[in-house]
Amino acid sequence: MNQSVRTAGLLGLALAISACDQLSPAGTGLQNRSVDFGLASQRQVTAPLSGTWRVTGVPAWLRVTQQAGSGPVKLDMTAVRQDATPVTADQPTLSGTLRIAWSTGTGPDARNGTAEWTVTARQFELSGRLIEPAQVQGQDVHLRSAGLPKQSTTAAARGVIVKYRASALGAQMTGPNRGPAPEQLGTQALRARGLTVTRTRHLGGRTAALSVSDVPGALAALRADPDVEYAVPNVVVHTQAQLAQPVTPTDQFAPLQWAYPLMGYGAVWRDMESGAYTRPVTVAVVDTGVRFDHPDLQGQLWLPGEGAMDVLADPNNGDMDGPDTDPTDPWYTGRTNGSHGTHVTGIIAARWGQNTTTCAGCSTSGVVGATYRAPVKVLPVRVIDSSGDATAEDVAVGLRYAAGLPIDMAGVTSRTPHPAQVINLSLGGAVSAEEAKPMCDAVRDATDAGALVIVAAGNGYGTVPYYPAACPGAVSVASVSLSGASAPVHSPFSNAYPEVQLSAPGGADPYSGAKFNGGMFNGVAFPDMILSTGWNYAKNQPNYEAEVGTSQASPQVAALAALLLSKGVTTDAASTLARLRDTATDLGEQGRDPLFGYGMVNAAAALNAPQVSWRLGLRVQSSRGLSFQPAVDPTGAFHAYLGEGTYHVTGGTDVNGNGIYGEANEARDERQVTLAQDTPNVNVGDLTPR
Repeated sequence: MNQSVRTAGLLGLALAISACDQLSPAGTGLQNRSVDFGLASQRQVTAPLSGTWRVTGVPAWLRVTQQAGSGPVKLDMTAVRQDATPVTADQPTLSGTLRIAWSTGTGPDARNGTAEWTVTARQFELSGRLIEPAQVQGQDVHLRSAGLPKQSTTAAARGVIVKYRASALGAQMTGPNRGPAPEQLGTQALRARGLTVTRTRHLGGRTAALSVSDVPGALAALRADPDVEYAVPNVVVHTQAQLAQPVTPTDQFAPLQWAYPLMGYGAVWRDMESGAYTRPVTVAVVDTGVRFDHPDLQGQLWLPGEGAMDVLADPNNGDMDGPDTDPTDPWYTGRTNGSHGTHVTGIIAARWGQNTTTCAGCSTSGVVGATYRAPVKVLPVRVIDSSGDATAEDVAVGLRYAAGLPIDMAGVTSRTPHPAQVINLSLGGAVSAEEAKPMCDAVRDATDAGALVIVAAGNGYGTVPYYPAACPGAVSVASVSLSGASAPVHSPFSNAYPEVQLSAPGGADPYSGAKFNGGMFNGVAFPDMILSTGWNYAKNQPNYEAEVGTSQASPQVAALAALLLSKGVTTDAASTLARLRDTATDLGEQGRDPLFGYGMVNAAAALNAPQVSWRLGLRVQSSRGLSFQPAVDPTGAFHAYLGEGTYHVTGGTDVNGNGIYGEANEARDERQVTLAQDTPNVNVGDLTPR
C-alpha cells in the first residue's frame, strides 16, 4: 500500500472512531442493518449481543479484522475500493453484504440465525477531457509523425467548395437557356466582398470549387448567402502510405498468441520484411532441453554436434547417460505432456508458415515465434532433470557454457562454437543469497564474457527474491497479463521484489479464468495463457501447449534483445539492456517498481518499427498496478469512479497497434493524481497528447 493510501486510511479511522455506531438493544438476536462508509476508508461498528457470533461472508472489497467472538459484536472494517472497482470504473457506489451467524441462550431458550449487514461505500471521482487538436472525427486525414495534425483543417484547405440551391441557378441546368453557373455566382459574391478568386472549377450540378487565399473570409461570405446550400473548405487529404500495414501471421494457432500484438510485433514483423535484420544472433535456452524433432523448430536450433549440450552431471537425470552433446528433453515412465524447454524455445523462434514435416492429425503450421525472419538461432543447454529440478552446480556450468566459456564435461574440456549473446533461464528458486553464490558467480562470468543474462523472476505469489534472477548482473523478468483495459496488469503469481528489472506477457493466474484476449479455440473462449510448442510424450509426437508463468515472460525479453542486436539498434549487452529499459511501457508506480521493474517491454518502440495506426485513447493505472478503462464520450470527456490511491492518467496515441496509448515513441499527455477522503473529486483538465 502506498503512502497516500495509508494516510487516507488513518484519517478515515480517526473519523470513524469519533462517531462510532451504537445500536439500541435488539432482543437476544443480531439484527439486519446498513453500514455506510461514505468516503471513509475505515469504520468501527458495534452491535449488542449476548451470545456468540461468527463472520461468514464478506464483500470482496471489505477487510474485517475480527472473524468471531462472544458478547457484543465489535468489527473494525476497512474498505479497499480498488479490489472491487470494475475495469470500466463506472460504479459511483460499492455495495455488498456482510453476513454474521449468531447464537444465544441455551437449552429451550437457544436461538440462532444470520444477520445481513448491507455495507456501502462511495467511490472517488476522477474526471477530465481527452482532446485531439484540430482532428475531424471520421475523416481519413493524414496525421503527422508526432501523431497529431500540424494545422487546422481550414488553414490547410486550398480554397472552398460551394453548392448553390436549385432556386438560385434556375430550372434549366443545361442547354442554351441554363441559369448562371455556380462558379460564376461564387466568384461574383466573393469579389463583391473584396476577395480574390484565382481559379474556378465546375464540379457538376450546382457545385463549384473556388481557389482563394482567404479561406475563412470566403466561407463567411458564402455561408451568409441564403442561396448557398453549403460552403466548405477544399480540404487536403493524404494517402495513408506512411501507415504501414501490420504483419499478421497465417499459422493455424497464431491468432491465439496475444502476447505478440500486445508488444507491438505486427509493426516489428513489417519492419523485418525490409531486410534490416541481418546480424546473426544466438540465444541460449538453459532449461530442460528441447525436442529437436518438433516440426515448428526445424532449422531454428543449433543441433547436437553444433554446440547443443546436456551438462547434467548426475547420470540418474532421466536419460541415464550423464553429460553429453544431446540435450533432448527425454521421455520417462509416466510422462505424458509438456516439454518446458521446447515451450520456451518456441516463444523465441518457432517457424513461420507450413512445416516441412508433420504427423497424422497434427497442425501443419502451428504457432509462430517472435524472431520471424531474423537470423536468430536457439542454443539448447539442458540443466533441468526429468523431475523438473536443477542444481546450482548444473545451472552454473550451463551458464558458463552458454556464454562460450570452457567447462569440464566428464573430464573433457568443452566449449560451444556458438556462444550466446543472449541467455535465457526460465528457472529459479527461493534460495538464500548465500546459497545462490555459485549461480551468481556464473552470471557474473557470463556477463563478463559479453552475454545478456535474462532470468524468470519466479512464480511464488509473493515478494521473496528468486535466484538466479536476483543475482547482480541478471535481468529479472516479471509477468504481466491482459486486464480488459488499455494497459496490462501484474500477474498475481509473479514475484515482486526490488531486483525485478522488466516485465513481459506471461499470462493470467490460471485460477482466474481470465479470457480478455478475444481468441476462440474449438468454439470456446481461449484463456489468457501463452501458447507455444510442446510435446505429447504419450503419443510421442509434437503438440502445442498453453502455459503461464514468468518462464513464459522471460523468453519474450530474450527474443526482443536478440532482435535489437540483429538489427544493429544495439551492439552489446549493456546497450541492449539500456534500450529495453528506456522503451519499456511504464506500469504501476511511476519509474521502476518491484511489480513491473522499468515496465513491460515494447518491441515496436525498441526496434523503431514503422507506425501502423493513429488511434487516440486513454489509459488509467493505479500505483498498485491495476488498470482501468473509463468510457470517453464524443466530446472527449471522461468520468471514472475509483478507490483511494494514486493514479497515473495518460492520454495518448497508439501508433504500434497494441491498444496501449502513450507509450515510448507515441504522443502523450499525462497526469498523476491522488484520490482520498480529503480529495474525493479530482479533475485532471484537458489531456492534449503531443
